[in-house]
Amino acid sequence: MAVARRRIPVDEGRAALAAWRAATDGAVPRATVATAVRFTLEEVTARAPGNSVEVRVPPFGVTQCVEGPRHTRGTPPNVIECDAATWLAMVTGSLAWADAVDAGKVAASGLRADLSRLLPF
Repeated sequence: MAVARRRIPVDEGRAALAAWRAATDGAVPRATVATAVRFTLEEVTARAPGNSVEVRVPPFGVTQCVEGPRHTRGTPPNVIECDAATWLAMVTGSLAWADAVDAGKVAASGLRADLSRLLPF
């Protein structure tokens, strides 16, 4: 299995995530949010390499992760999609996966579309 290729330097990604966590008023620059989302998408891919689940956090990024069958064309059978605030809340542990799904903040389709074992980090 190939190792996920990093595009965001780890230190830069951790700093963006820390800045997002520290913002009590939600006023985080868009570039910081983008870096935090992209870094954490890379992190989930590093923790669960594969191509059976596509995680989408529009407009900032998308990744494929989790070992299993690979799709080759069209919409993959296992898709997770949410906004940046929900994604970052889940990866930081301020929002549980199940609570986000139950509240309709995460659209998850497919048998493998469950990241509860990987979040938070």
